[in-house]
Amino acid sequence: MTDPLSERLAARTLELVDIASESRAEQALAGHVLHVLGAAGAPVRDAGDTCVVAGVGEPGQRPLVLLAGHFDTVPAQDNRPGRIAGAAVHGLGAADMKGALAVMIELAIDGPATDAAVDLGFVFFGREELPHGDSALEPLLAREAGLRGAALAVVMEPTANALQAGCLGNINASWTFHGRSGHSARPWLADNAIHRAAAGIAALAAVPPQEHDFGGLRFTEVASVTAIEGGIAANIIPDSARAHVNYRYPPGMPPAQAEARLHAICDPHGELVIDADAPSGPVSEGNPLVEALQRAAGVPLEAKQAWTPVAEFGAAGVDAVNFGPGDPPQAHTRGEHVAIAALTRSHRVLAAFAAGRAA
Repeated sequence: MTDPLSERLAARTLELVDIASESRAEQALAGHVLHVLGAAGAPVRDAGDTCVVAGVGEPGQRPLVLLAGHFDTVPAQDNRPGRIAGAAVHGLGAADMKGALAVMIELAIDGPATDAAVDLGFVFFGREELPHGDSALEPLLAREAGLRGAALAVVMEPTANALQAGCLGNINASWTFHGRSGHSARPWLADNAIHRAAAGIAALAAVPPQEHDFGGLRFTEVASVTAIEGGIAANIIPDSARAHVNYRYPPGMPPAQAEARLHAICDPHGELVIDADAPSGPVSEGNPLVEALQRAAGVPLEAKQAWTPVAEFGAAGVDAVNFGPGDPPQAHTRGEHVAIAALTRSHRVLAAFAAGRAA
């Protein structure tokens, strides 16, 4: 690794990985980023509630494009401190998404090019890895009109430097199956809730994934059982069992419609309770800045088969896309890492985009 930019990005990513920032404990990292950018002379401020905003002032002559990333990580799995090895930065959050934060920080330190085509703003926020209602981003967008005036937001979730539009809605629900307890030697005198659960889960599994097309971008609607619990003792027929259902629905489907669809599948078999519903994110169609970013990256536009904060920007009236250096399969893994070449590529694409040219 002899490229100075690559060295900077790798060192910055490792620096961020080594600052613990599990969800609800992001304050140290937020303070560090505020200090680093302030010491470098970047226009930065504490926006409250573990949010840091840089490069956003009074409206200028150029369109404002926000780069957005979250401070928090999932819990550690003996993968902090980090290390640099094998042309990658290893450690908790390297891919999701401290590598992206490093790219944002270095772009903010570099400042705008003299011939910039857009003004880059930077939004760092907390609690993204928690349920949608806990995120610090939505309240930040609600209280800061200047952010809602952006022409585009680039959410730097892991995409392996692919450019991805929209995002799926995400419902988490509890599905309870009721029966009647009894002695396992005489099961005909009882009503086995686990057997009821098995029948319901089999019915859900038989529902095929449904494809939805948005201007050539294909999103897949799918529901899955991700956990199940039940049972009282080895010789008791159980009277209740519970499953967790995760349902992903496409852009354009209102949350109420999505919830109704899931109820229609699950209600004949058990009692479904919606625990959380994170709405889908719209596909930004016809935005010339998305087309400019696509030209700078030299990649096709894809569908985002996951939920991301694109939905929160969309709800605030801001067009948004996903583009970041992390590799999605690395997210939340014990061996999480991000390739240094991917960090460098992400930085160069975004710098080129800001300057109005191809990378």
